[in-house]
Amino acid sequence: MAKLDQYINLQIDELTSKSKKMLHCLARAAKVARTDIPVFICGETGTGKTLLAQALHNSSLRKANDFVSFNASALSETLLESHLFGHEKGAFTGAVSQVRGKFELADEGTLFLDEVADMSLGAQAKILRAIEYGEFTRLGSEKILQSDARIISATHKNLFELCEEEKFREDLLHRMNGLTLYVPSLRERREDLPAIIANEVRRCAQSMNKDIHSLHPEAFDKLMAHRWPGNLRELHRVIQVAVLFTDEDAIREEDVEFDHQVHSTGIQTRLLTKIELDEEDMSLDSAVLKHIGKVFDFTGNNKSKTAKLLGVSRSTLDRKLEELK
Repeated sequence: MAKLDQYINLQIDELTSKSKKMLHCLARAAKVARTDIPVFICGETGTGKTLLAQALHNSSLRKANDFVSFNASALSETLLESHLFGHEKGAFTGAVSQVRGKFELADEGTLFLDEVADMSLGAQAKILRAIEYGEFTRLGSEKILQSDARIISATHKNLFELCEEEKFREDLLHRMNGLTLYVPSLRERREDLPAIIANEVRRCAQSMNKDIHSLHPEAFDKLMAHRWPGNLRELHRVIQVAVLFTDEDAIREEDVEFDHQVHSTGIQTRLLTKIELDEEDMSLDSAVLKHIGKVFDFTGNNKSKTAKLLGVSRSTLDRKLEELK
């Protein structure tokens, strides 16, 4: 039986580590925390970039002031500007009162801009001015306001590649990237997994008022063998469900469920049975393309989920989708 106590003390939270890569990241973070140097955090989705940004603020000279977090993904340019810079009453349809933006709220504190790669070029230009000069205007106003906010930004995408493709402003990247911190994936810090699993079990058990103090060896081995493509976010979800379903004081192998176990096999089997054959083209290539189209429709045109279900790379999926067109 894998006892939780043998791992608990190795890690207080996700930001302590035995991994060389993670320790390197944390050492750099400790050096830059008490400065006002802008920090750019990169790494896969779910690795804990927000946790690191919060830790930087908590260790900074600005910790008595606000840490303001903003996710820039999936917002129109107008809404993004409204959230970041605020707006006056009547600035646009639905603006029924004056609203202060994130830059204003983060004055003398820290502004964390997450998923910055998804911002439009127009919004990027305005954010560049706000960062460079500390000046901005609310939507619907000409009054210039000022903000002394320390900027921490993050994304799971490669901003340097986006700059080459002219999808991200190079001057904004250089302005945000005073120091780069790379947060390694769980695959790159597997020596930390026992402690992370133990702490997650403890936290989830406490939140559900359950007395769970160990894992069956098969459950522990199953968790350790998983590749964790969703990193800490996925691990939290898997442990939460395992704690929910166990009726014992130890997590069993059958309590540990991964997304592909719950959904993938059944989904793919059902989709394959729904492929309609075309008498004029019954080739294997045609069937494969139809199957890809079905999976893509099922996921709501989510390329990441589609690629994961199909077991192919994102670039392969993009190529096949082009063929489907």
